[in-house]
Amino acid sequence: MKKVIIEINMVRTNPAEYARRFLVPLRSYYRNRVLQYPGEIAIQTSEGIRALDECIKELQVKKLLPSLSPKKGLTLAARDHVKDQAITGAIGHTGSDKSTIFDRLNRYGKWNISAGENINYGNKDARRIVTTLLIDDSVTSRGHRINLLNSNFKFVGVSVVAHKIYGHMCVMDFAGSYQ
Repeated sequence: MKKVIIEINMVRTNPAEYARRFLVPLRSYYRNRVLQYPGEIAIQTSEGIRALDECIKELQVKKLLPSLSPKKGLTLAARDHVKDQAITGAIGHTGSDKSTIFDRLNRYGKWNISAGENINYGNKDARRIVTTLLIDDSVTSRGHRINLLNSNFKFVGVSVVAHKIYGHMCVMDFAGSYQ
């Protein structure tokens, strides 16, 4: 969890440097729409290198943002969702009890200003989690990238656990204010 927050804050506090150090080198792992990290099984992407290049370009001009501070209530809300889906093997932002992110956040405190949630399946490495969400292949809104770079967000809670189907999952809950 802590490593994921550190990785998010590396992107936020110096987006251009993050792109240069960690995203530009990924270009060599793409062959058209196939992404293959060294020694791993190839992944068929939807957009391929185009999504990566778009992300790099955006980060190169993005203003510096303040770091996100961890908040216990956000972490507990994220933990609830990963624990639920780890057991059920489900995916998505709705819990098996039909809870939404806002329901889960309100269990542990009160959010204000704005709130959002990112979920990543299949990765346990902090950098891989964050870079995958930044690139946001096949997500036309680029909502995960938007959340990571949202200047309204000041706080974050993260939970990473084993997932029944995808091996691992990570939930990041964000808020502009949280009491």
